[in-house]
Amino acid sequence: MLLATVCAVAVATIYVAQPVLAQLGQDLGVPEADLGWIVTAGQLGYLVGLATLVPLGDLLDRRRLITGHLLLAAVGMLAAAASPNLPLLLISLAGTGLVAVVVQTAVAFAADLSTPAERGRTLGVVTSGVILGILGARILAGVLADWWGWRTVYLTLAVLLVALSILVLKLLPADHRPARRTYGAVMSSLGHLFRDPLFVSRGLIAFFLFASFGTLWSGLALPLAADPWHLSTAQTGLFGIAGLAGALGAVRAGRWADAQRANAVAGGGLVLLAASWIATGQANWSLGLVVIGVVVLDFAVQAVHVSNQSLLTAAHPDRTSSVIGGYMIFYALGSALGAITTTTAYALAGWTGSAILGAVFAGGGLITWAVSRHSVARRETGARNP
Repeated sequence: MLLATVCAVAVATIYVAQPVLAQLGQDLGVPEADLGWIVTAGQLGYLVGLATLVPLGDLLDRRRLITGHLLLAAVGMLAAAASPNLPLLLISLAGTGLVAVVVQTAVAFAADLSTPAERGRTLGVVTSGVILGILGARILAGVLADWWGWRTVYLTLAVLLVALSILVLKLLPADHRPARRTYGAVMSSLGHLFRDPLFVSRGLIAFFLFASFGTLWSGLALPLAADPWHLSTAQTGLFGIAGLAGALGAVRAGRWADAQRANAVAGGGLVLLAASWIATGQANWSLGLVVIGVVVLDFAVQAVHVSNQSLLTAAHPDRTSSVIGGYMIFYALGSALGAITTTTAYALAGWTGSAILGAVFAGGGLITWAVSRHSVARRETGARNP
């Protein structure tokens, strides 16, 4: 649960701007079409961290690594809260995103602390922390920004990050690496993963999955703040509750993965993801349909994400940090693409344009799953009957 909390707070540093984009843009004078860069900056930093910092988890004591990254993230949040203009804010958020990859270090640590028979369940719980952080941040940010302004959101996260760093150092077990490896060897191993069809197919699915996810959550505040709703930032943030319901409902996906049904769960989740856009696309006239669509979308994202990670950590138990870090590179690219394109699509064609974009991303993930399903199914069968 501590590792899940680390994931929740760390990932919130990247996504907490989503429900306050309108307020933040007005304060700093940012055009509507450029608002997506505020979220994208953190995700681009995250992308660099996935490739360069997460592999350190296969070399160093992950308890100390997590502690250090949490403290550096707190510094980044303080800098963001004090930023007087957009360029400095983007630099602060990119730097925070770089060390926010502590999320993947925590996930890999949890996987290694679990027995093989319970790895899927453990990943389900810890990964739920990621989804809780992404969506819970919307609720927290909406309320805090409505009461005291958007800078208070970043100050609050800085305090939470410092508190967590102390708890991690005191409560988590030491993580002694069993063998001495060089950073170059670990990075080379990461590069070799891109030759593995399983890794590439799961990565491409993650790319489309989180591009669709980012399309919704980086753009939804815009139609809700416009006619006919004119919702406040606090009211917009409450839509995160619907997302939490969907994400928590998908904790079961980890148990399905332990039962060797991860590939089937991923396919079903992608179908639900595509279908959810039929409901969320109606934000211009029905908030009830939006709530239904949000629940379904977040359930689907969580189910597919947990299934993917379960398959990959089972296939590469000797390098869990590297394989999760490499997989999440696709996630970061997809999230960044969704964040920047949804605001552009909204500026050009309204929320209907954003909804079509999200559905297209979901369709890309489903096509990738369909093309690779037979080879992945054979690997699952081999794991079941060694």
